[in-house]
Amino acid sequence: MSEAEQETRTADAIPIPAPNAPEPMSMGAVLRIAPMRRLWYAQVVSTFGDFIALFAVINFMTFTLHANAQQITGVQIAYMLPIAVLGVISGVFVDRWPLKPTMVASDLIRAVLCLLLIGVQTVWGFYLVLAAISVVSSVFTPAQGIAVRTAVPMHGMRSAQALMQQVMFIMRIVGGPLAVLLVGFFGNKVCFAIDSVSFVASGCLIASVVLKMAAKSAVVLPVEGRSAVVVTSDKPEKTGVARVLDDMQQGLSFIFHHAALLFIIVAMAAAMFVMGCFGPLIAVYVRDTLHASSRTFGVTSAMIGVGLMLGINLLTAVAKRTSNNTLIYAGLGGMAIGIMLLSAVPYIAAALVALFIVGFGVGGIIVPSQTMIQQETPQALLGRVGSTLMSLIFSAQIAGLIVSGVLAKHTSVRRVFALCAVMLILLMIAGKLWMEPKHPTPQPVAA
Repeated sequence: MSEAEQETRTADAIPIPAPNAPEPMSMGAVLRIAPMRRLWYAQVVSTFGDFIALFAVINFMTFTLHANAQQITGVQIAYMLPIAVLGVISGVFVDRWPLKPTMVASDLIRAVLCLLLIGVQTVWGFYLVLAAISVVSSVFTPAQGIAVRTAVPMHGMRSAQALMQQVMFIMRIVGGPLAVLLVGFFGNKVCFAIDSVSFVASGCLIASVVLKMAAKSAVVLPVEGRSAVVVTSDKPEKTGVARVLDDMQQGLSFIFHHAALLFIIVAMAAAMFVMGCFGPLIAVYVRDTLHASSRTFGVTSAMIGVGLMLGINLLTAVAKRTSNNTLIYAGLGGMAIGIMLLSAVPYIAAALVALFIVGFGVGGIIVPSQTMIQQETPQALLGRVGSTLMSLIFSAQIAGLIVSGVLAKHTSVRRVFALCAVMLILLMIAGKLWMEPKHPTPQPVAA
């Protein structure tokens, strides 16, 4: 579409926070919104099922198929890779498709795919089914982000994001022990069936949600430091591949021309890259540097989860009036401090403190970043921006898994940690110099 075919208006431009903005909503207040509450219940149910099924897959591969360490690591990669590859494309379709039917269909398809796990008897069979589930999840996740945006007012967005993220981290802490009990009592196949039922339950909850969708005719694009709403003309749209590519270009253009959004997306990716490095290397650090046991490894790993949970809840409750941008800088700084402490002071007590600080710092990045994306992205582009973020996060985690192993072969684990800290500091400097968010008065763009 040429510039001459575009008409502009500013009524729906990205809102600038008013001095008398409403008091940010608490998590309890957000949960009293019926659509949000049902979306949250659906998240709890499906995430619980996922953790049980994933543990059952790893349990079956380890003790029945006698898979090696690389094959077990492949489970994570098989699930993350399709999302990393398809994320940018899936958002294009999510922005076009009807929201609730897309989410319900995604849940039901994943319910059927989970049942396929019952009959799988090979490592590659598990990889293929998990990859198929991941393909469908690449559509569901950005659609869920749009649904939250539709259900919750802007001044409740930080608490809404905290609630949704909280589910994942609670399951990281309690999901493992619960999965052990269920797998031990019922067996692997029943756990796969439980995951399937959890997706059906999630789909039913989402089907009962009433979502009031905003019009998607307007697209906000930053132009020369200003925000303007571009409304498409009545000329027929492109079709087929050309239409998909045009929509992808529009979403990516919005991100790369919006300095604040670009910074927070890079910050999220950097945080997930560092966490990806931590996964395989913390065990080596505990064994070779701290000369401690596997029990110590379990405790140190749990400290990251504890820090995450406290970071999300405390910052959401206490720092209501602190800007999202400030919290992200603080989160990056906290991660850098924790990692430097881990690298410089090789003692168990210091490691526990350092990993708690790292987790707390990640909590300071995740919720403000998700909140800013919801607040700064126009409704018409939310699927594309959200799926691009999802793609970069999963790509960063995969890169962290790969790069950490390569670097550890050529240098020490402590030096790898130090490099991660330096990377985060450089990102903070780059954000401060070039990516500070600007909120000038919206102005129309000449045709």
